[in-house]
Amino acid sequence: MTTRAEYCVIACAEAWRDGGEILASPMGLIPSVGARLARLTFAPDLLLTDGEATLVRPDGTAEGWLPYRQHLELVTGGRRHVMMGASQIDRYGNQNISCIGDWARPRRQLLGVRGAPVNTLNNPTSYWVPKHSRRVFVERVDLVCGVGYDRAAGARYHRIPRVVSDLGVFDFATPDRAMRLASVHPGVTVEEVREATGFELVVPDEVPCTREPTAAELRLIREVLDPGNTRAREVPL
Repeated sequence: MTTRAEYCVIACAEAWRDGGEILASPMGLIPSVGARLARLTFAPDLLLTDGEATLVRPDGTAEGWLPYRQHLELVTGGRRHVMMGASQIDRYGNQNISCIGDWARPRRQLLGVRGAPVNTLNNPTSYWVPKHSRRVFVERVDLVCGVGYDRAAGARYHRIPRVVSDLGVFDFATPDRAMRLASVHPGVTVEEVREATGFELVVPDEVPCTREPTAAELRLIREVLDPGNTRAREVPL
């Protein structure tokens, strides 16, 4: 039986389909397993990094050198696809990882803005949310860190291919670039997603289920990429 966490891995992996030779920068366990799975299957040209200066294979062994100057060329030239987390995200893809409440006197301090503006304006950025709730999917983020479609002002490489949560997959394939429900994970209903979202989602008449992993993909996830089943810590269902 395929677990919810494994559907999330597949949904994250699909973010890098047809990307060609670009740098994958997954942040978080399930996005990392997804990027490595994509490299081993349908995205063989994908570049993976150890987060410092080395290009690595899916097993972590070195396969090349990525100097800082070249890394910045990939970042600012649209040839990297990041998958970040989001403490808050709104209907247009504005993301907050800095603070909750008024920035001058926040109720909770988080990571800080960090590289989110550069990421979102200069290369494609997707998001991973392990616990879908109204606290995360909000009408208006408290502070814009990652830039959404309503604020991008025609930035050349700005694109948000997808948002993946433990309930489903979302995109912005709508006339006004508002968030749309693209698929639900098996066992999840559209009404559950609506109830867990703090704004009105665009919902098509027919919402498919997130695609099933193939037998080969399941074997890679379970036996090669994450044999310790650490993915269940993020999505225990």
